[in-house]
Amino acid sequence: MGGIAFGIAALTVFIVLSRFVEIDYLLLYIIPFILYLLIGFIDDYLIVVRKSNDGLSPKVKLLMQIIGAAIYYFVYLDYGLSTSVKAFNIEIDLKWGYGILILLMFVATTNAVNLSDGVDGLASGLSIISLVAIAIISYFLNNSNVFAFVIIMTASLMGFLCFNANPAKVFMGNTGSMLLGAVLANLMILMKLELLLVVLAAVFVIETISVIAQVIYFKKTKGKRLFLMSPIHHHFELKGYSEWQIDIMFWLVAIIAAIITIMMVL
Repeated sequence: MGGIAFGIAALTVFIVLSRFVEIDYLLLYIIPFILYLLIGFIDDYLIVVRKSNDGLSPKVKLLMQIIGAAIYYFVYLDYGLSTSVKAFNIEIDLKWGYGILILLMFVATTNAVNLSDGVDGLASGLSIISLVAIAIISYFLNNSNVFAFVIIMTASLMGFLCFNANPAKVFMGNTGSMLLGAVLANLMILMKLELLLVVLAAVFVIETISVIAQVIYFKKTKGKRLFLMSPIHHHFELKGYSEWQIDIMFWLVAIIAAIITIMMVL
């Protein structure tokens, strides 16, 4: 449940900041932050109480994620924000379809970060890299609100990484991974760079695809495995790579993805 530590720290500082600096669309920062932190916390709490790996059932967890995305969408509409997305310099108004996009972004990203949290420091390091890229983009886009939020979030997460890096003394759990996934999705929505989330979160995407591919291949071949184990970071573990080697490899890929994202925007 280490996500409670950096989550509450970041949220507290941001709320205090909002007392002195006007933050546009304040609820859009706070609502997904709290909702997805709570989903992860409930999941972790049930695991701790039951002393097993069973937390929320997949269906219940998915339902809660969908409800969280729906609440966010209605608040988003209440602020009167655009439902358009840009692709190849073409702006398309998705109208009600924007709600589906938001749903996909939150559900996919929260679960992708969750899948990546299997090696000491991996998910937190990947998230820091993505947040730094968002900070750079928001600075050049003069989006001071997103920039301030990202700086606070990154500082809090870097403090957490000091205890989460191998050998980890604290684990973020679903509390942290759900929160981080929601934060990344939300920030890309607020900057109107929704479609670039796939590029920025490339490593998280690869981790998710490795799980899907493993399941499909296993079923099609009636028991054979595409990877030694999925998500793919476990494949490298079983190949004999140390956790630090896996972290560095994946972080380097994330840095490349971050640089590509920045170049595509600026």
